[in-house]
Amino acid sequence: MSYRLIIGDPAYSSWSLRGWLLFRKFGLSAEQELVDFSASSVAEQVSAARPARTVPTMITPEGAAVWDSLAIAEELASRHPEAGLWPTDPAARATARSMAAEMHSGFSALRGACPMNLRLAYANFQPSEEVLSDVARLELIWAFARDRFGADGPWLCGAYSAVDAFFAPVAARIATYGLPVDEVAQAYVAAHLQDDAFREWRRWGMTTGKTLPWYAMDALETKDWPGPAD
Repeated sequence: MSYRLIIGDPAYSSWSLRGWLLFRKFGLSAEQELVDFSASSVAEQVSAARPARTVPTMITPEGAAVWDSLAIAEELASRHPEAGLWPTDPAARATARSMAAEMHSGFSALRGACPMNLRLAYANFQPSEEVLSDVARLELIWAFARDRFGADGPWLCGAYSAVDAFFAPVAARIATYGLPVDEVAQAYVAAHLQDDAFREWRRWGMTTGKTLPWYAMDALETKDWPGPAD
């Protein structure tokens, strides 16, 4: 029996993107099951994977449900140490885990004001002071990791690791809403937008499911997607 990965609409489900990248970027395979965000509640659609009620949910080969993205990362890292989900260097690994945990529990202003929407980009979004505070925190921790561990490539702690999967939807939000970031952060956002796996996910989101109006901000002017078009 293989893994099963239950995920939400790829255009809108930021947590599902994280879960999917944890498989796609590290050479792990899973049967995918898509939840319809335009239909009944997510909890009802994943009810067969008790006690899960959110996406992403991973079903292990033994049939256990893992219904939290950070738990999925740690479980996969435990089961597949050769895959390299976390950095091998102890200091880099500790930093990566701290940053992923902060993303998992924090940045509520950014997440609330700027829902992930890979089908649109906006030209005139005005971020609140709370959102700008979250952006400043991102700039600080991204610069810290890049300066200490990421000098040899585009990612935070050396080679691509689980912490980069956790920040991929944040990069998407910065791109969608044109949030003001410094050069280090902008380069990190660009690395995500150009990443083959991220582009594959976005192509899927552009062609799968319905356009959900409650994720759009009709009062804002739209613009072309700032990353590669495909």
